[in-house]
Amino acid sequence: MPAPDAIAPDKLAKLHGTARCPILLDNRRDPVRAEDPRLFPGARALTDADMAPDTLDRLTDTLSGPVVAICAEGHGRSQGLAALLRSRGIAAGYLEGGHAAWRAAGLPLVDPGKITARDGQGRSVGVTRARPKVDRIACPWLIRRFIDPRAVFLYVAPAEITSVAETYGAMPFDVEDTFWSHRGELCTFDVMLAELGLRTPALDRLAAIVRSADTARPELAPEAPALLAALLGLSPMYADDLEQLEAGMALYDAFYRWCRDATDETHNWPTNRTGGAA
Repeated sequence: MPAPDAIAPDKLAKLHGTARCPILLDNRRDPVRAEDPRLFPGARALTDADMAPDTLDRLTDTLSGPVVAICAEGHGRSQGLAALLRSRGIAAGYLEGGHAAWRAAGLPLVDPGKITARDGQGRSVGVTRARPKVDRIACPWLIRRFIDPRAVFLYVAPAEITSVAETYGAMPFDVEDTFWSHRGELCTFDVMLAELGLRTPALDRLAAIVRSADTARPELAPEAPALLAALLGLSPMYADDLEQLEAGMALYDAFYRWCRDATDETHNWPTNRTGGAA
């Protein structure tokens, strides 16, 4: 019987990809992770060295919310880490069945090797053109929700992207002639999904909307004009690109939840009418 601090894969999947998702710590042993280096999307990988007491002290200082520990099969390694974090005042649990149960359920795993730029704190760093619209908000949303919740994004003048990338070790995205860019009819959001191995019905549906809005092909998704209008409306509201990104994150959260949970729902007025037809 799982302990009270266990969370089942299906329940964690409901939180996954949303702003309410807990901090995820993959603490599989190094040899086990070497056999399958794919990560639970959004998880921070802890090496065997990271599990040393003094290193865990530094880790604890970086945790700002509830935590779920994920080991190979949900046994002592993740349960012990969760218990240790709780002893330090952090709300923590573990994934029931661990990495193996998530994988067996057919839930997504990602290839972390494709994200190559990280700072001294282990956060991924991206750089792109200033005044973001569709792709340049969609891609940060994808990375923060499914790859690295702590990711940092730099918005700069187009002519300075290469210099900033070299100076600060940042990964250019949605920039011509770079790895993370449009390919044929695909936008950068599509490319990220494919390269990272992220395929779910909800993300595929959202990708069609993003591609439609970003490439002026409204016929691809009827929801695209609404997304484009909302994102274009954000631009004059915010002079600061990072404030605009935060507002755009909430917008993409809403579109993702519609894609995942509400596509069959309709709305009309009046509702709950009583007394027969008008």
